[in-house]
Amino acid sequence: MKLLYDKDASLDVLQGKTIAIIGYGSQAEAQSACLRDSGVNVIIGLREDGASWNKALAAGYKVMPIAEAVKQGDIVHILIPDEVQGDVFTAEIGPHLAAGKTLSFSHGFAIVFDQVKAPEGVDVIMVAPKSPGTEVRRTFEEGFGVPGLVAVEQDLSGKALQVALAMAKAEGLTRAGVFETSFADEAKEDLFGEQAVLCGGLVYLMKAGFEVLTEAGYAPEIAYFETVHEIKLIVDLIYKGGVDLMSQVVSNTAEWGMYETGPRVIGPEVKERMKKVLEEIDNGTFAKNWIQEVKNGSKVLKQKREELKAHEVEKTGQAIRKLFQTKK
Repeated sequence: MKLLYDKDASLDVLQGKTIAIIGYGSQAEAQSACLRDSGVNVIIGLREDGASWNKALAAGYKVMPIAEAVKQGDIVHILIPDEVQGDVFTAEIGPHLAAGKTLSFSHGFAIVFDQVKAPEGVDVIMVAPKSPGTEVRRTFEEGFGVPGLVAVEQDLSGKALQVALAMAKAEGLTRAGVFETSFADEAKEDLFGEQAVLCGGLVYLMKAGFEVLTEAGYAPEIAYFETVHEIKLIVDLIYKGGVDLMSQVVSNTAEWGMYETGPRVIGPEVKERMKKVLEEIDNGTFAKNWIQEVKNGSKVLKQKREELKAHEVEKTGQAIRKLFQTKK
């Protein structure tokens, strides 16, 4: 895949245009600030008088109800949670999305899994920083940026890609480099990475390791260090120079243990289960189940959150962070 940089994008295509950011969570706050600092006219669409409304006002934005922001915006950039985009679009965005506007996202979920049906008369694009909002903003302020993705789902104007690249440039993403992808590829790969590796896989691997040590009688404090705390050290090394650098930095004993024991823990059967996870993402099963969970009041999600908070690994982590005066 070809990386696109600042030279491949022009802010000129955003001249005279207004970007209506829908939402003001971490990602929206960061992207809005970067766009504004790049000279783009940004307005914020929110539910009236909520905490986000007052926060956006305090940051100096023109804030208005979602429907009004959609009417005023030339580009409508949706940054509210995936699970509510469908309902909000139906009630407050779609009816006011006039032909000729651009509908923009930072994740393909709502489009790919049929939560949002975009009108035929609009461009549909994606501008997706591959980083939490805090990092988007921090790196932008340092004069660089985080990598990102751009995609085009509908191109009625013939300029959809140029607009997506211009937004990416205004957010600092093209300083690091962006890949052009598709909505489907981004949505499905993102879900798989979160579920099988980054969140689901890693969290349950850490919990299992912690439980094995503590159930064998080892001190939970030391077990936490060995199975959770040191994850950051390893990830930082991999981020800097790949697994090769990590292998060079850790001891020979640790490296040998990686080759000797790693495949016994994460063996072929795990890969087969990962394939099943990807199949359920591809065929829409995961999205269907997730949206149904939300419609049911997110009861299982809330239960799982409480169970995790009550787990000994979390209680131990809280004590460790307090003891060493690190951030919670």
